[in-house]
Amino acid sequence: MTLAIKDLTHQYNAQEKPLYEHINMSFEPKTLYSIVGQSGSGKTTLLSFLAGLDTPSEGPITLDGENISKYGLTKYRNQKVAIIFQSYNLLNYMTAAQNVSSALSMTKSKHTGDKDYIYATFEKLGINRTLADKNVQQLSGGQQQRVAIARALAVDAKIVIADEPTGNLDEENTQEVIKIFQELAHEVGKTVILVTHEPNVAQAADVQISLKNRQFTIVE
Repeated sequence: MTLAIKDLTHQYNAQEKPLYEHINMSFEPKTLYSIVGQSGSGKTTLLSFLAGLDTPSEGPITLDGENISKYGLTKYRNQKVAIIFQSYNLLNYMTAAQNVSSALSMTKSKHTGDKDYIYATFEKLGINRTLADKNVQQLSGGQQQRVAIARALAVDAKIVIADEPTGNLDEENTQEVIKIFQELAHEVGKTVILVTHEPNVAQAADVQISLKNRQFTIVE
Protein backbone atom coordinates (compact mmCIF):
# COMPACT_ATOMS: atom_id res chain seq x y z
CA MET A 1 0.00 0.00 0.00
CA THR A 2 1.40 3.37 -1.03
CA LEU A 3 0.60 6.25 1.31
CA ALA A 4 0.94 9.66 -0.35
CA ILE A 5 0.43 13.36 0.23
CA LYS A 6 -0.44 15.50 -2.78
CA ASP A 7 0.05 19.26 -2.98
CA LEU A 8 -0.38 19.48 0.77
CA THR A 9 -0.56 22.93 2.34
CA HIS A 10 -1.42 23.66 5.95
CA GLN A 11 -1.83 26.81 7.99
CA TYR A 12 -3.49 27.27 11.36
CA ASN A 13 -5.15 30.55 10.40
CA ALA A 14 -5.18 33.01 7.52
CA GLN A 15 -2.99 35.51 9.37
CA GLU A 16 -0.05 33.13 9.74
CA LYS A 17 2.39 31.78 7.19
CA PRO A 18 1.62 28.22 6.13
CA LEU A 19 3.35 25.54 8.18
CA TYR A 20 4.25 23.96 4.82
CA GLU A 21 3.21 24.53 1.23
CA HIS A 22 2.54 22.31 -1.81
CA ILE A 23 4.21 19.20 -0.42
CA ASN A 24 4.22 16.03 -2.51
CA MET A 25 5.61 12.81 -1.10
CA SER A 26 4.93 9.08 -1.13
CA PHE A 27 5.69 6.36 1.41
CA GLU A 28 6.18 2.83 0.10
CA PRO A 29 5.90 -0.63 1.68
CA LYS A 30 9.03 -2.44 2.86
CA THR A 31 10.60 0.92 3.73
CA LEU A 32 11.57 2.60 7.01
CA TYR A 33 11.30 6.40 6.90
CA SER A 34 12.54 8.92 9.45
CA ILE A 35 11.45 12.55 9.61
CA VAL A 36 13.69 15.07 11.33
CA GLY A 37 13.39 18.80 11.93
CA GLN A 38 13.49 21.48 14.60
CA SER A 39 10.79 21.71 17.27
CA GLY A 40 7.75 23.47 15.89
CA SER A 41 8.61 22.62 12.27
CA GLY A 42 5.47 20.52 11.84
CA LYS A 43 6.77 16.95 12.15
CA THR A 44 4.10 15.74 14.56
CA THR A 45 1.41 17.64 12.65
CA LEU A 46 2.38 15.75 9.50
CA LEU A 47 2.13 12.44 11.35
CA SER A 48 -1.36 13.38 12.53
CA PHE A 49 -2.40 13.88 8.88
CA LEU A 50 -0.86 10.58 7.78
CA ALA A 51 -2.54 8.80 10.70
CA GLY A 52 -5.96 10.27 9.94
CA LEU A 53 -6.09 12.11 13.26
CA ASP A 54 -6.35 15.55 11.64
CA THR A 55 -7.04 17.05 8.22
CA PRO A 56 -4.74 19.49 6.35
CA SER A 57 -5.95 22.83 5.00
CA GLU A 58 -5.39 21.68 1.42
CA GLY A 59 -4.31 18.52 -0.36
CA PRO A 60 -5.46 14.92 0.02
CA ILE A 61 -3.79 12.08 1.90
CA THR A 62 -4.19 8.98 -0.28
CA LEU A 63 -3.74 5.26 0.17
CA ASP A 64 -3.21 3.43 -3.11
CA GLY A 65 -4.67 6.46 -4.88
CA GLU A 66 -7.84 6.66 -2.75
CA ASN A 67 -8.42 9.60 -0.42
CA ILE A 68 -8.27 8.17 3.12
CA SER A 69 -11.50 10.02 3.95
CA LYS A 70 -13.32 7.55 1.66
CA TYR A 71 -12.48 4.75 4.08
CA GLY A 72 -13.90 6.77 6.95
CA LEU A 73 -11.15 8.13 9.20
CA THR A 74 -12.13 5.94 12.17
CA LYS A 75 -12.00 2.79 10.03
CA TYR A 76 -8.73 3.97 8.47
CA ARG A 77 -7.16 4.49 11.90
CA ASN A 78 -8.42 1.16 13.23
CA GLN A 79 -7.56 -1.05 10.25
CA LYS A 80 -4.88 0.59 8.14
CA VAL A 81 -2.58 2.38 10.59
CA ALA A 82 -0.88 1.54 13.88
CA ILE A 83 0.10 4.65 15.84
CA ILE A 84 2.77 4.96 18.53
CA PHE A 85 2.21 8.19 20.44
CA GLN A 86 4.92 10.18 22.18
CA SER A 87 2.70 10.28 25.30
CA TYR A 88 2.00 6.50 25.13
CA ASN A 89 -1.84 6.87 25.26
CA LEU A 90 -2.16 3.70 27.31
CA LEU A 91 -5.31 2.77 29.21
CA ASN A 92 -4.04 3.25 32.75
CA TYR A 93 -6.66 1.04 34.42
CA MET A 94 -5.43 -2.00 32.45
CA THR A 95 -2.38 -4.22 32.52
CA ALA A 96 0.14 -4.03 29.71
CA ALA A 97 -1.23 -7.26 28.21
CA GLN A 98 -4.80 -5.98 28.43
CA ASN A 99 -3.78 -2.82 26.56
CA VAL A 100 -2.55 -4.94 23.67
CA SER A 101 -5.53 -7.28 23.87
CA SER A 102 -7.90 -4.30 23.71
CA ALA A 103 -6.15 -2.97 20.60
CA LEU A 104 -6.41 -6.36 18.89
CA SER A 105 -10.10 -6.55 19.68
CA MET A 106 -10.79 -2.99 18.54
CA THR A 107 -9.07 -3.55 15.20
CA LYS A 108 -10.76 -6.95 14.71
CA SER A 109 -7.35 -8.60 14.43
CA LYS A 110 -7.03 -12.28 13.63
CA HIS A 111 -4.93 -12.48 16.82
CA THR A 112 -7.75 -11.28 19.10
CA GLY A 113 -7.71 -13.33 22.31
CA ASP A 114 -4.41 -15.06 21.47
CA LYS A 115 -2.46 -14.65 24.71
CA ASP A 116 0.60 -16.50 23.42
CA TYR A 117 0.82 -14.05 20.52
CA ILE A 118 0.49 -11.10 22.91
CA TYR A 119 3.23 -12.36 25.25
CA ALA A 120 5.49 -13.20 22.29
CA THR A 121 5.12 -9.63 21.05
CA PHE A 122 6.18 -8.34 24.46
CA GLU A 123 9.15 -10.71 24.57
CA LYS A 124 10.48 -9.12 21.37
CA LEU A 125 10.66 -5.85 23.30
CA GLY A 126 12.22 -7.27 26.45
CA ILE A 127 9.02 -7.36 28.51
CA ASN A 128 8.45 -10.68 30.31
CA ARG A 129 5.09 -12.09 31.42
CA THR A 130 5.43 -10.68 34.92
CA LEU A 131 5.77 -7.14 33.60
CA ALA A 132 3.10 -7.70 30.95
CA ASP A 133 0.62 -8.66 33.67
CA LYS A 134 1.26 -5.51 35.71
CA ASN A 135 -0.93 -2.42 35.58
CA VAL A 136 0.78 0.04 33.25
CA GLN A 137 0.93 2.64 36.03
CA GLN A 138 3.34 0.34 37.86
CA LEU A 139 5.78 0.43 34.94
CA SER A 140 8.59 2.90 34.31
CA GLY A 141 8.39 5.45 31.51
CA GLY A 142 10.66 3.35 29.32
CA GLN A 143 8.58 0.23 29.97
CA GLN A 144 5.37 2.11 29.16
CA GLN A 145 6.93 3.23 25.89
CA ARG A 146 7.69 -0.38 25.02
CA VAL A 147 4.09 -1.34 25.81
CA ALA A 148 2.92 1.36 23.41
CA ILE A 149 5.26 -0.04 20.75
CA ALA A 150 4.06 -3.60 21.46
CA ARG A 151 0.46 -2.49 21.02
CA ALA A 152 1.27 -1.06 17.60
CA LEU A 153 3.34 -4.07 16.54
CA ALA A 154 0.64 -6.54 17.51
CA VAL A 155 -2.11 -5.24 15.22
CA ASP A 156 -2.28 -6.14 11.54
CA ALA A 157 -2.00 -2.63 10.10
CA LYS A 158 0.19 -2.22 7.01
CA ILE A 159 1.37 1.24 8.08
CA VAL A 160 3.17 2.03 11.35
CA ILE A 161 3.46 5.68 12.39
CA ALA A 162 5.57 6.60 15.43
CA ASP A 163 6.23 9.92 17.17
CA GLU A 164 9.59 9.81 19.02
CA PRO A 165 9.26 6.06 19.71
CA THR A 166 12.68 5.82 21.39
CA GLY A 167 12.41 9.04 23.39
CA ASN A 168 12.32 7.32 26.79
CA LEU A 169 14.57 4.36 26.05
CA ASP A 170 18.22 3.78 26.91
CA GLU A 171 20.77 3.09 24.18
CA GLU A 172 20.46 -0.70 24.34
CA ASN A 173 16.67 -0.66 24.08
CA THR A 174 16.81 2.03 21.40
CA GLN A 175 18.94 -0.26 19.23
CA GLU A 176 16.51 -3.14 19.83
CA VAL A 177 13.54 -0.99 18.81
CA ILE A 178 15.36 0.24 15.68
CA LYS A 179 15.99 -3.39 14.74
CA ILE A 180 12.31 -4.21 15.21
CA PHE A 181 11.23 -1.30 13.01
CA GLN A 182 13.69 -2.41 10.34
CA GLU A 183 12.34 -5.97 10.51
CA LEU A 184 8.75 -4.71 10.26
CA ALA A 185 9.66 -2.85 7.09
CA HIS A 186 12.05 -5.24 5.39
CA GLU A 187 10.76 -8.66 6.47
CA VAL A 188 7.07 -8.09 7.22
CA GLY A 189 6.62 -5.55 4.41
CA LYS A 190 5.09 -2.68 6.38
CA THR A 191 5.49 1.02 5.70
CA VAL A 192 7.14 2.47 8.82
CA ILE A 193 7.29 6.24 9.36
CA LEU A 194 8.81 7.75 12.47
CA VAL A 195 9.61 11.21 13.76
CA THR A 196 12.79 11.47 15.80
CA HIS A 197 15.30 13.99 17.09
CA GLU A 198 17.95 11.31 17.62
CA PRO A 199 20.54 11.21 14.80
CA ASN A 200 21.33 7.50 15.24
CA VAL A 201 17.64 6.62 14.91
CA ALA A 202 17.16 8.87 11.88
CA GLN A 203 20.22 7.45 10.14
CA ALA A 204 19.02 3.87 10.64
CA ALA A 205 16.10 4.54 8.27
CA ASP A 206 16.14 3.66 4.59
CA VAL A 207 14.94 7.16 3.74
CA GLN A 208 15.69 10.18 5.92
CA ILE A 209 13.48 13.25 5.39
CA SER A 210 14.37 16.71 6.68
CA LEU A 211 11.63 19.27 7.36
CA LYS A 212 12.98 22.81 7.06
CA ASN A 213 11.66 26.14 5.81
CA ARG A 214 8.20 24.66 5.13
CA GLN A 215 9.62 22.06 2.74
CA PHE A 216 10.60 18.41 2.95
CA THR A 217 13.95 17.28 1.59
CA ILE A 218 15.27 13.74 1.28
CA VAL A 219 18.69 13.58 2.94
CA GLU A 220 21.21 11.99 0.60
